[in-house]
Amino acid sequence: MRQTNLSAESAEYADAREQLRQAEIELMRHRERVAELRRALPPGPVVTDYEFEQGPADLDAGDEPVTTVRLSELFTRPGRDLVLYHLMYGKKQTDPCPMCTMWIDGFNGIARHLAQTVDLAIVAAADTPALRAHGRSRGWTNLRLLSAGSGTFKYDLGSEDADGVQDSTVSVFTRDDDGSIRHSYSAHPRMADDIDQRGIDLLCPVWHILDLTRQGRDDWFAALTY
Repeated sequence: MRQTNLSAESAEYADAREQLRQAEIELMRHRERVAELRRALPPGPVVTDYEFEQGPADLDAGDEPVTTVRLSELFTRPGRDLVLYHLMYGKKQTDPCPMCTMWIDGFNGIARHLAQTVDLAIVAAADTPALRAHGRSRGWTNLRLLSAGSGTFKYDLGSEDADGVQDSTVSVFTRDDDGSIRHSYSAHPRMADDIDQRGIDLLCPVWHILDLTRQGRDDWFAALTY
């Protein structure tokens, strides 16, 4: 099926556009195969019921009292998966990562839709007041913000090294009927020696809109202010 009805199309353009359309179709089918493989993973390992710190549910409220919540308590209902995004902020990452921040800006916008099916939270090594202050500055009113700076969660999941250097990561967890928490899936920006930054790009629409244009991504990089 033709995608346009522009009479001024050259034959060269029409042929090239058809090649692109076929490639886009194959890409979509391949992404469906990858998603099927991800869903078909066998049960992952049981993990520690990690403890996090959090502030009040109202982001605009004061930062006290800071309370603790366990990984198991982040599941709001049976049969739901839990998605945690690891924000690069805290310890060696003394300022919030601009790229992570851009992604989380997007998560905040779709959080109410995701909440119909899955549980979602943001976890960082920064202390609770600093994390909440950054969240307020971004308007993250739809997200649960968790501090893991005093525990081993981020190190164990590979989003922090022994020196406290942070990495962006997305992790998915499941809960068994007996309450055991299992790690189902994690992904990082670095997938291979030649894929250093694009391993979790599917989480962010900014890249895909840029990829629609002739200029593409070029050397653009996110910033906390423009």
